[in-house]
Amino acid sequence: QVQLVESGGGLVQPGGSLRLSCTASGGIFAINAMGWYRQAPGKERELVAVVSSGGIIRYADSVKGRFTISRDNAKNTVYLQMNSLKPEDTAVYYCQTTTPAWSVYWGQGTQVTVSS
Repeated sequence: QVQLVESGGGLVQPGGSLRLSCTASGGIFAINAMGWYRQAPGKERELVAVVSSGGIIRYADSVKGRFTISRDNAKNTVYLQMNSLKPEDTAVYYCQTTTPAWSVYWGQGTQVTVSS
């Protein structure tokens, strides 16, 4: 079993920055793809960014140039650096991991609110 614990959410003004962290326990972190998703009220959960075990990264068009995903395999942690935040970035952000056997695990989510 893989467990994911997110942290780093909060309230920030438009144009501000936040860094989310997600630490995994169980499984073999280095061989799993890691991703961040978000869900705004009344909307479906959507992909924000994902990084494969080999370091291949993909971003949603809406966050390209503003968000950066990275992983530290020594710490079993994936990060999401979010800059130039906009009100439309407000959502619950979820960490997700996919194992090579295609098992999927989710964190509990962390709230990000962008508001003046």
